Amino acid sequence: MTNTVPYYEDFKEIKKKIWSMLDNAVTNRSSPFRIPVFICGDQNDLDGRIVVLRKSDQSNHLVQYHSDIRSDKIEKLKANKNAALLFYDKDEKIQVRLKVECIINHKNEITEESWSKTQHISRKCYLVDNGPGTKSEVPTSGLKPELDNFDYTKEQSEEGYKNFTVIQCKIKSIEWLYLAAKGHRRAKFDLENNKDNWLVP
Repeated sequence: MTNTVPYYEDFKEIKKKIWSMLDNAVTNRSSPFRIPVFICGDQNDLDGRIVVLRKSDQSNHLVQYHSDIRSDKIEKLKANKNAALLFYDKDEKIQVRLKVECIINHKNEITEESWSKTQHISRKCYLVDNGPGTKSEVPTSGLKPELDNFDYTKEQSEEGYKNFTVIQCKIKSIEWLYLAAKGHRRAKFDLENNKDNWLVP
């Protein structure tokens, strides 16, 4: 017998949809899920920024992105490893909120693997002399002119590895919202306790 329940009223199908969107965003540059808002800090200093999704791993309840070890968010995460990620796809009318626990990877097997897959053009931002957010007397990219113009080899770009960091986000819960003309739907998936619940949108 065919299941007539729409996907957005079936926990299993909703989770399948969420992970398919996350998986797609890792390789699809035009996916709205590719650039979520990452929020971290504490009660007195919450901070948000756009990051680029680099990995989606359903079996380990994990997503990850790249950063510079000198970024101010690193100190925030050292003080409080709990954070959140916010995704929204306007066409799909889907919002996904992840509550996560962050692991900072620097100069280890995780960063070596990710760095080896990082393109020459993408390594430029790790070659800045001073870390992201450093004050400057003039408008600047932070790069020497030759680096700004990509006048460097992939071998020369290896210098940036010392600043390269991979932030692994272990997902504790997923909150999903679907905006439907016939009535919105909202659900929460508690991955730590393996509990699924419907919520009022």
